[in-house]
Amino acid sequence: MSLDVAPELLASAERGPVDEAAFVDCIRTSLPYAWETISLLVAEHAAGTSDRAFVDNQVPPPDDQARGQLLRALASDAIRGSLEQHFGVTLAFQNCHRVAVFAADAVGTDVYQRFVSPRAQLLNQSPILRDC
Repeated sequence: MSLDVAPELLASAERGPVDEAAFVDCIRTSLPYAWETISLLVAEHAAGTSDRAFVDNQVPPPDDQARGQLLRALASDAIRGSLEQHFGVTLAFQNCHRVAVFAADAVGTDVYQRFVSPRAQLLNQSPILRDC
């Protein structure tokens, strides 16, 4: 299961549209490693301490559970979209852990396009990450 959905939230979804804040809270509590990783990157990006157009995580998760949380958060359009909207950023993802935070309007920029390109994905490969 991707998220630990409270019965009240599930009932709300069964009735119709879901409150975005309730969904974001469900993500936060269900995927704490992913939430913390992305939150720290967003804070670093907002601080502007890097001279790059983005900040990224290059440290592999400590275990398979944490890795799974990142994969679930970034593979789901709904979860990823809600995280981007909540934090006001654009997220990008490579391998099993390399999450990058860009400005919300970065999608059309050269630096974003380079990060999400097939070339960048191939260059980011490593034998130790093969089965991550």
